[in-house]
Parts: sequence; C-alpha cells; structure tokens
Amino acid sequence: MTFRVGLLGHGTVGSAFHELLEERAPSIEAATGMRPEISGVLTRSRGDFEEILAGSDLIVELIGGVEPAREYMLRALGAGKHVVTANKAVLARHGEEIYDAARAAGVQLRFEAAVGGVVPVIRVIHETLAAAHVERVHGIVNGTTNFILTEMERTGASYEEALADAQRLGYAEADPTEDVTGKDAAAKMAIIARLAFNTPIHVEQVPHEGIERLTSDDIAYAKELGLALKLVGTAERLDGGISVRVHPVFLYAGHPLASVAGSFNAVTIESPAITEITLSGPGAGGSQTASAVLGDVISAMIPPPTLPAPPEELELVTDVVSAFYLHLQVADRPGVLAQVAEVLGLQGVSVRSVVQRGLGEDARLEMVMHPVLESKFLAAVDLIGRLDFLRAAPRVIRVIEAPFAE
Repeated sequence: MTFRVGLLGHGTVGSAFHELLEERAPSIEAATGMRPEISGVLTRSRGDFEEILAGSDLIVELIGGVEPAREYMLRALGAGKHVVTANKAVLARHGEEIYDAARAAGVQLRFEAAVGGVVPVIRVIHETLAAAHVERVHGIVNGTTNFILTEMERTGASYEEALADAQRLGYAEADPTEDVTGKDAAAKMAIIARLAFNTPIHVEQVPHEGIERLTSDDIAYAKELGLALKLVGTAERLDGGISVRVHPVFLYAGHPLASVAGSFNAVTIESPAITEITLSGPGAGGSQTASAVLGDVISAMIPPPTLPAPPEELELVTDVVSAFYLHLQVADRPGVLAQVAEVLGLQGVSVRSVVQRGLGEDARLEMVMHPVLESKFLAAVDLIGRLDFLRAAPRVIRVIEAPFAE
C-alpha cells in the first residue's frame, strides 16, 4: 500500500528529506505495511499546490517563513491531510490556529524538527512526560550560538572572529541576526512552553537577549571560575503563572547543560515525578533535520492523532528571581567597591563573590550576586551606571545554579 507524501520546499532540508525517504522506504514499509513515496514537490519554479494536495495523504512543509506556509498548512489540514512541519516561525506565532485546525479535522500535526533538530524534545514533553507535570525546562536550542560560544572559549577568539568561523563552516547564515539576537531560540522556547504548560505563548511574549555583546573578558571570567557561558532558554512555572525567556547565562559545572559544546542542542526537563532528564544531540543541518522530519512522517502514518490539548490561560510572569554576574569598568581610585556595594545593598542585592582586576585604565570589578528579584537588581545596575567612576556601561549576565544541588 502506498502512502503519498506531498513535499513543499526542496532546499537543504527538503532535498535531504526527499533522498532519505526514498532510501528508507523499504524498511518503513516493512514496519508499517505502507510504503511512503513523494507524490509531488512544490518550489518557486515547479509544482502546483492544488495538484499536490489532491494527490497526497500527508503534506510535509519545509518552505519556511510565515506565509504562504501558514496558508498551505491550514488548507492541507482543512482538506483532511496530515501535516508535518519544521516551521518554528509559524507555530510560535499561529500555533493555536494550526492546532485547532488539526483537531477539528482529526488529523496528525507533527513538528519535532521545529525545535531541536534530532533532539526529540517535542515527543518527550508532549507524549512521554504527558503526566509528569513539568516544572521547568532549560534549553540550548540554537546550534549557531552554541558553536560561537564554544569557539570563543576553546580558542580565545573574539565574538566577531568566532562568528566568521561559524559562517565559513556553514553553522551560521550569511545574515545570522535571528540566531545571534536570541530570536530563533525565543520562538523555539515558545513552542516548548506551550506543550510543557498547556498555555498559549506567542514568540513576541518571550523576552530575549543574544550573544552579540559578549566579550573575551566574559569568557575568561567563566574559565577562571569553572563556569560555562551559554545562550539558554528557560520556561518554568512561577507563582501560579509561567515565565519564558532567553538570555546568555553562566552555568556552574554541575548543570547538565554546562558541557554541551559545538553546534549541539540540549534540553533539560525538570519535574517532581522524574527529577531531571537531559536530551542532547546535533541541533542543525540538513540530514539531521531531515531525519527528524521523516520520524514525524512515520508517526503520522500510524494513528491515532496526538495534538496539544486545548489551552488554559496562565499568567505570564516577567519579574523573576535569578543570580547575576556584573562586570564594571571603573576608575582606579579608593572607595569604588564600597560605593558599588552600598548601592546594591540599598536595593536588597547581596554579593556572593567579587574580584578586582587590573590597574589604571584597565581597572574593573567582576561580581556575582546571590539570587534576587530581577527588577531589584536592574534598578541597582541603573543607579550604578550613573556613578561618575564608571568608564563604560555595566555588563550583566544571568547565572543559573545547578538544579537539585545543595
């Protein structure tokens, strides 16, 4: 029996998927009783969507972007076709509309490849841990930024040099803006949070910072104290609501994400029922993403459908507790540390450790705070930034303690 797959998009991932499906079709037929085959391909220069839709049992959407991908997915679902996509942009902006359409049609919607490459975080959260009541998810979900930060730590390269290496090796696009600003990770964390906490999250609701302002000083500080500097997305339950955010963070050696290097992705899931599990693997690349897409196709060939439950509205918490690293370039004169400590103390910020480095024009303070409400710490930083001995704007990086450690 033939299972007809319509393919929208034939770029790096689409062509790799096409090749992989043809290679694996015999083994898939042996396992499912159905042999998948490509029934039509749509690109800018060939194919007709209406014909592909009519001649397919399932549509694989790999064209990317929001439109016309969203329209094609909705039309396919409305026609009773299963849909597999790797499109984080659509799901992070129009997920509820897409989920509702699939639910109404009673068909499969699969999107594992939209978040972590071959790391099966969607399947694990949505299916394996469906009854676990997830409390927190930490994720390195962008391979480009993880590669850049790894190279800065490994070679001592500047951000600009490491980015150039990533582009030369194909880990970063010619325009890396979506990756290095944290926006790509924010879209992925919005999708993860929707599944983990069953509440609608739009990518524009996810505060995010990127890695563009990180320096060799930050990397050197991390190495000296045995820390790892990563771009981490966090989604967690807080005070009856949820918080979703993406920031560069320092991780202590005991954290499961601290050792994740290169272009790998990894996600740590915490729940009272399971304590903690970590999933890790290649985060990007045509063949890796194609493998995740084909896995979704196989799942969609085998009913029943599995979709996110209808959502519940939870409050979004934006002011969260965190530890912080503070880097200050200061004038080399008596009383500087005392004034900084006084401002922090007045805002209720407690200093965990402080290191004074350099002399003269190279004098600086590097401090780590105990966990404190973000609004209090940022208020203190704002006041410190106005002091006359500051030679540059303060630099702040969040710090994540190892979970379940005490």
